[in-house]
Amino acid sequence: VIRHKLAEMARRIESTHTWLEHMAAQMRAGVGQRQLGGQMALLKVNATKNMEFCAREASQIMGGSSYVREGKGQIVERLYREVRVNAIGGGSGGGLLGLS
Repeated sequence: VIRHKLAEMARRIESTHTWLEHMAAQMRAGVGQRQLGGQMALLKVNATKNMEFCAREASQIMGGSSYVREGKGQIVERLYREVRVNAIGGGSGGGLLGLS
């Protein structure tokens, strides 16, 4: 079961990274911000949802140690705590989905 959780997290991270690289290549090629705005909003929502998913899954894998700010689970604890800040910081998912 843990192997499946890790595989799903890796799949989500890799697909988001590929999408991000694609958007960066389009920007370097000179595609205008007006054309990319909706896709960027969708990418941000997707990345945030994937971060939430991965933080939750990592917390389940680490168990109780993911709630402690020291030791093996400290990175998971920090990610799980800060995931909402990242979601809200660039605009709410619902608002950004309206831009796409």
